[in-house]
Amino acid sequence: MKPESFIVTPETSSETVNVLGVKIAVLATNVQTQGYEITLQQGADGMGPPPHRHDWDESFYVLAGSIDMTVAGKTAHCERGTLVHIPRGTAHSFRFGAEGGELLEITGAGGSATRMFVDVAKRIPPGPPDFGLVAAALSDNGVSLVAP
Repeated sequence: MKPESFIVTPETSSETVNVLGVKIAVLATNVQTQGYEITLQQGADGMGPPPHRHDWDESFYVLAGSIDMTVAGKTAHCERGTLVHIPRGTAHSFRFGAEGGELLEITGAGGSATRMFVDVAKRIPPGPPDFGLVAAALSDNGVSLVAP
């Protein structure tokens, strides 16, 4: 199937989902692009995913605020204008900085991040998460939690 062109506006973007305290708007799925995915992520101070890995590349571009990004055990403080690329299979996590932040995320071909975000948002209620449920939901979507 040949990919179709499309335009996403604030009026036509998908509903934002809450994934472990991070607000995520799916801008493009790999079904639409026939390859990569794009999301817009916003979070308050300290919010972010636990250490994990998956079988797709991922890049983050900091649009506002800051994040502390940990990749393969090394942490970097990333301000607006910073791009972080994470190859498939690499353990990583991040936390939004003191004033929170906003990220553009682009996944590599073969990723299932957008489906995973929607599934986790449906299965894990807001509030302190049950990590058994989180681990199961992530595993069902090709994501493995790793020790910090």
